[in-house]
Amino acid sequence: MTPATRLQFGTAEPGLDYQPRATAFGLVIHDGQLACVRIDRGEGSYLDLPGGAVDGDETEEQALVREFLEEAGMTVRPLTRIAEASQYFRKTDGRPINNTGGFWIADQLSLDPAAKVEADHDLVWLDPLEALTRLRHEAHAWAVAVWLRGRF
Repeated sequence: MTPATRLQFGTAEPGLDYQPRATAFGLVIHDGQLACVRIDRGEGSYLDLPGGAVDGDETEEQALVREFLEEAGMTVRPLTRIAEASQYFRKTDGRPINNTGGFWIADQLSLDPAAKVEADHDLVWLDPLEALTRLRHEAHAWAVAVWLRGRF
């Protein structure tokens, strides 16, 4: 799927300046389960798809590989960009951000929990339908729905 227009998720709060942030997030399926990350914020913990900001001169694919390793200790190979969307949200520190970027299907090449560097992130495997209801961002749930409907 090559989207003709970018979908915008979330609601911008009036008076806030949402900074654009290039991102890449991935969908890895293993034994029918979707790789997600649980971000530990105590009572405010949440689930996201693995991925995050594109740094410097990185491509989305390079960012995706780096983010999966940092967050989950997983080495992946990006395969297909299935969707693009933006998501207004407030970071944990309160900063308003508008994540904008691609959602990728990726293959898991290896898993080494010792390679994970983000101590507050834990890899969890969910049934994709459960992920639809539990992922924090609407854009992430939408990308899972795109994958489920197209089975890329």
